Amino acid sequence: MSLPLKVRRLGRQPYAATWEAMSDFTNNRGPDTPDELWLLEHDPVFTQGQAGKAEHVLAPGNIPVVQVDRGGQVTYHGPGQIVGYPLIDLRRAGVSVRELVNKLEQSIIDTLAHWNIGAERMDGAPGVYVAGAKVAALGLRVRRGCSFHGLAFNVSMDLEPYHRINPCGYKGLAVTQVLDLGGPSRLSDVEDALVEEFCRQFGFDAEQAAPILPELPARAAV
Repeated sequence: MSLPLKVRRLGRQPYAATWEAMSDFTNNRGPDTPDELWLLEHDPVFTQGQAGKAEHVLAPGNIPVVQVDRGGQVTYHGPGQIVGYPLIDLRRAGVSVRELVNKLEQSIIDTLAHWNIGAERMDGAPGVYVAGAKVAALGLRVRRGCSFHGLAFNVSMDLEPYHRINPCGYKGLAVTQVLDLGGPSRLSDVEDALVEEFCRQFGFDAEQAAPILPELPARAAV
């Protein structure tokens, strides 16, 4: 039996407000709170993971750098990139953290296959790659058995800011995007395929939810 999944297509959102919203959602959700997938674009921002090293931020210029509570090193978010935040109760979904990473990567690999783009994993470097160039990055956090943060999937964007960092901590790592690989430029087309493949991987039944950042009642202190 499929689990329900609320899918919110949120458009362009500032990073800080979205980070706060998904953290609050994770803190305040209960055992019956439905899982959600938020799909959006961010204003230009570099985010640096918990163990991120400052030397991987080379020349940020006018793009802000935000220290965040996810795993991984520095990455870039900007218009033309799908950011996906899976807010999943891992125990209820029956997946481990390792399986979560694997299923997210497979969802992206299978999405790219819709346009005959052959993608793969790379040992020791989470994310999805095409001919050695990174097309999607992962950075996750699990709190109280529930996931937040997520994936960044390059579709049709200005890739120049990646030259200002060592992407995901790898000097000289090539970065690519769906449009340059022969796929569509419209984010909505790629989002449709991504939701389909995400639900296939996790056994979810998607339902469209209001395109707003949700607020759950605060949990009582225990």
